[in-house]
Amino acid sequence: MVALNRSTFYYQSQARDQTVLRLRIRDIANARVRYGYRRVHVLLRREGWPVNHKRVYRLYREQGLALRLPVRKRKRAAQARVPVAEAAAPNDCWSMDFVADRLADGSAYRILTLVDNVSRVSPALEADRSLTGRRVIEVLERAAARYNLPKRLQVDNGPEFAGQALDAWAYRRGVQLCFSRPGKPTDNAYCESFNGKLREEFLNAHWFEHLAEAQSGLEEWRKDYNETRPHSSLRDRTPAEFLNEWLKSGKD
Repeated sequence: MVALNRSTFYYQSQARDQTVLRLRIRDIANARVRYGYRRVHVLLRREGWPVNHKRVYRLYREQGLALRLPVRKRKRAAQARVPVAEAAAPNDCWSMDFVADRLADGSAYRILTLVDNVSRVSPALEADRSLTGRRVIEVLERAAARYNLPKRLQVDNGPEFAGQALDAWAYRRGVQLCFSRPGKPTDNAYCESFNGKLREEFLNAHWFEHLAEAQSGLEEWRKDYNETRPHSSLRDRTPAEFLNEWLKSGKD
């Protein structure tokens, strides 16, 4: 009566049950709220799931996990940028900046952020209510004990970076300070990008009552960023994996 083929009526789907995979995708998305489906796919592959990115994308969308990011209007540059020599190897150049945040009681604190322009490794994160030029030097010395000092430091024109303390230290240690042009945050693009990830993936998702708690959480996030988080610009390798491969290859 309905002109339906008998085989179609009795057809039973042979597709495998995706319930466990769905739950795992949701668990990863809930734990890492700023990860898109591509990074979720990388983590699944690391766990041994034999699944391609298309299936992950379909299940990700079906569960309503897709990120809704604001679309920003592109601004036109007022003039052509002066070309700056790009870092070619790890430790050629580190970028350094500050991020501001607040504790649960509303009191403000600052975070000193450091990132390698090539490997994307974050050598250090330091939080305190006040971070002077001398404190910046202490953080740099601790980072140098683990990663060695870079040839250059990309910084803005803040008083902590433009003061005499950091200038004298850089001269003694043979490190060149490269200052961003006023009103040009794109000159420090690597650190700006890193700060955005820190804000979206960590600071916006956590609330701290004490500075010690914030510093402890920052250190845990830094290790996760370096050793676990896949980085799209590094072909989904972690910064630590990229750095280890670079060192094993014997590149200069």
